[in-house]
Amino acid sequence: MRASGLFISFEGIDGSGKSTQARLLADHLTKQGHDVVLTREPGGSVGAEEIRSLVLEGEPDRWSAETELLLFTAARRDHLERTIDPAVSAGKVVICDRFADSTRMYQGLRSGDMRARVDALHDLMIGREPDLTILIDMDPDLGLGRALARGTSEERFEAFGAQLQAKMRAGFLALADEFPNRIKVINGNRPIEEVAVDVTRIAQDHLK
Repeated sequence: MRASGLFISFEGIDGSGKSTQARLLADHLTKQGHDVVLTREPGGSVGAEEIRSLVLEGEPDRWSAETELLLFTAARRDHLERTIDPAVSAGKVVICDRFADSTRMYQGLRSGDMRARVDALHDLMIGREPDLTILIDMDPDLGLGRALARGTSEERFEAFGAQLQAKMRAGFLALADEFPNRIKVINGNRPIEEVAVDVTRIAQDHLK
């Protein structure tokens, strides 16, 4: 339905519901006739999925923030080359659960201030941003409770606790102020259906 593709990312703290909202939006747009690719980070390609298990599983101090940055960037580069860019070039709508903004937060802020390094490596190796980013804002304690309740093996970042969640939430909101044309904030402290209505409205406005 589009002559050129569109790249939409979802961001938020752990347990914010962004993965659910990404899936619901993908289902909605598919029913409307759009060719949609739903993907995630880290992951979204064979090589990136292999890196995913390295960075999301294990003890919290398994990697330094610097090493994490290199691993996430390597995964993102492969994801971009093999999944995102080809789909957008083919006119598809790519919906991605996390992208570079998560790296700006989790690696850029978790251990001091590495934001400049994150941005420099992003400019060098990735060189693009989503056309639209939907930030699902969530109370940090509620989000952490949701995330831990999932009971999966991918809980390395959740293990850092509520203090990191609060820091990341503040960081994401500051990022939205920095990039207001790209990042749209939605209140995630509501029923899934209500959040989905706002997500759909914002995406539809962008598609127009």
